[in-house]
Amino acid sequence: MLALRKRHHPALASVRPLLGRFRLSTAATAEKKPESEPAPRLKAFSIYRYDPDKPDSKPRMQTYQVDLNRCGPMVLDALIKIKNEIDPTLTFRRSCREGICGSCSMNIGGLNTLACIKRIDTNVSKTTKIYPLPHMFVVKDLVPDMNNFYEQYRSIKPYLRKKEEAEAGKDQYYQSIKDREKLDGLYECILCACCSTSCPSYWWNSNKFLGPAVLMQAYRWMIDSRDDFKKERLAEMTDEFTALRCHTIMNCTMACPKHLNPGKAIAEIKKMLVTN
Repeated sequence: MLALRKRHHPALASVRPLLGRFRLSTAATAEKKPESEPAPRLKAFSIYRYDPDKPDSKPRMQTYQVDLNRCGPMVLDALIKIKNEIDPTLTFRRSCREGICGSCSMNIGGLNTLACIKRIDTNVSKTTKIYPLPHMFVVKDLVPDMNNFYEQYRSIKPYLRKKEEAEAGKDQYYQSIKDREKLDGLYECILCACCSTSCPSYWWNSNKFLGPAVLMQAYRWMIDSRDDFKKERLAEMTDEFTALRCHTIMNCTMACPKHLNPGKAIAEIKKMLVTN
């Protein structure tokens, strides 16, 4: 019996070298040190703060430090990170994160733009300053009051208007390819108000002057071949606080995050006023 216990099974001879290798590889893995993380790249964001629930407190700028190694590339990513991890009281609008809805329009580094498509300046020695859209009443922090802007947009009746009722069962109005091409560069407006709030004429007369965004949409419906109220729409542009209040400074065109040209649209309205 003792002899049998000391006898080794032939299969163990082939397995032992593999077990030795496994033990060596396991030990090597355990001794391997984790890779060192890169040094933090702290970027300062100075953000406009205003709380209407505290009437005694004045608007102020508050600075936050964000590690760019742990943040997305856009300014909106930094704002979301600040709200989620540093200061949940920070307030701003956002929605699509794709430059489509226009919700996150604000003034970043002195320029009106969309936070979701504005890349962070990776120069950590410079502070990025963020304000709400200029010359608008502020609801809280980076949220401007857009009610006046939307009322002005509503005033131009931004929808298709027909003088005759549609025939029963007819729910479409066709137009030629050329007529449809006239709307390119106009219908893409997302009503972010970046252009209007960069216009000096709108700054001083926002209660009367319609502003670049609304005027561009008015022009969009004037040249739509399916609309029957071109003359009536044009007649509403003769007031001194509509198209004629534009001084062609072109801040609006430079500010548009969708690369549209409101200044050109307003110039076309002025031409129509002269020729029609």
